Amino acid sequence: YEHDASRSSLMQLLAVIGDATTTLDVCVFTITCNELADAIIAAAKRKVRVRVITDDIQATSQGSDVSELARTPGVTLRTDHQKEAHMHHKFALVDGTTLVNGSFNWTRAAVLTNYENVAITSGAPGLIGEYTREFERLWRAFA
Repeated sequence: YEHDASRSSLMQLLAVIGDATTTLDVCVFTITCNELADAIIAAAKRKVRVRVITDDIQATSQGSDVSELARTPGVTLRTDHQKEAHMHHKFALVDGTTLVNGSFNWTRAAVLTNYENVAITSGAPGLIGEYTREFERLWRAFA
């Protein structure tokens, strides 16, 4: 993906999710940004295999979109179900070939007020492989 400084992190992230054709694996602390939740739901409606891992405490927080995602056909969701630690990752894998990561929380505050970053990488198969292995490890651990 070519970086476009004129587009916000949210706009770039929405574009990447919108480009998903086969798989979308999302591993984020929380999702309260309705536009991102809608993009995930739209991917599932396009028959993209969608898996989401998130923090169990944040999943039930005010404004969380996680319960809506859990009810969406085609979205499989898992939480960390741990009391002493948070699942605090912020990354996603699109079609196994594109990695999205950074400090960017998938929240309204990240979009509107915080100083956060998102990096979109598609030309680093080794790095993408490492994140893929971490996603699969967590997916198994939180079954």
